[in-house]
Amino acid sequence: MSIFQTIFYNPILAVLAFIYEKLAFEDLGVAIVILTVLTRLVLFPLFHKSLKHQAIMQKIQPEIKRIQHDHKENKEKQAQALLELYREHKVNPFLSIVLFAVQLPVLIALYQVFLKGLSGSVFTSHAFLGLIDLKSRSILMVGLAALAQFCQGWLGLKAGQADKMSRYLNYLMPAVTVMILNPLPSAISLYWFVTTLFSIVQQFFINKTLKSGNIDRQNKKPN
Repeated sequence: MSIFQTIFYNPILAVLAFIYEKLAFEDLGVAIVILTVLTRLVLFPLFHKSLKHQAIMQKIQPEIKRIQHDHKENKEKQAQALLELYREHKVNPFLSIVLFAVQLPVLIALYQVFLKGLSGSVFTSHAFLGLIDLKSRSILMVGLAALAQFCQGWLGLKAGQADKMSRYLNYLMPAVTVMILNPLPSAISLYWFVTTLFSIVQQFFINKTLKSGNIDRQNKKPN
């Protein structure tokens, strides 16, 4: 048995089975929703920090463009000015990549549970509310996941001045979501939909805080 299975896969599968039997009235879809919410609550600090930094980066885009324009002939000065700007707002443009890498093992384990673990004898039914077979593909769940992905991107754009590439990606990502989820069991689409809804709620409150200026004041407090 691999270390990955011992640390991540088996515990997540055991928690899903417990929720299925004890809390979800043997409705696998409800169990997945509960597991997804619990996972997001556990990882809340990481996701929140990532979304907050993305929102701040979006807000300071005009300043980034101004620095890039003013120092386009001197890359060293441009880099120094950008670092100073990031330091002023206490953001790291690479933080999202680091936080995603930290979350990656849990996300992989969740996907493996939904791909492989549903065939176990624990789950006597694979339905969600008696309507959707979570072991099969569902264009409805794929569509809902893609729509949620678009809404999350749209909220991200509202955090600041969006450039052309950001607007393009906001339309591209739902299409990528459809391509990824379409051949997979709808259990994964359900997880994707619920976790994206969680992100939308977080993004909404982050945008609200950013608009009121609270994040700027928090970032500029001395350590």
